[in-house]
Amino acid sequence: MNNRIKELRARFNLTQLDLAQKVGVRRETIVFLEKGKYNPSLKLAYDISKVFECRIEEVFNFDN
Repeated sequence: MNNRIKELRARFNLTQLDLAQKVGVRRETIVFLEKGKYNPSLKLAYDISKVFECRIEEVFNFDN
């Protein structure tokens, strides 16, 4: 699964740790998400999309 987390983090000036703290996960989880090595739960995908003020589909591409 592809995602735009790294791009959106830069736009919102957030570090991996900042984002992790906002959504209640470890920084390593964000690292794995950005590398495409981890698929988020629906709740985590929702929480991340809310931080970036957009829809889940604008952050994650589930077509892959």
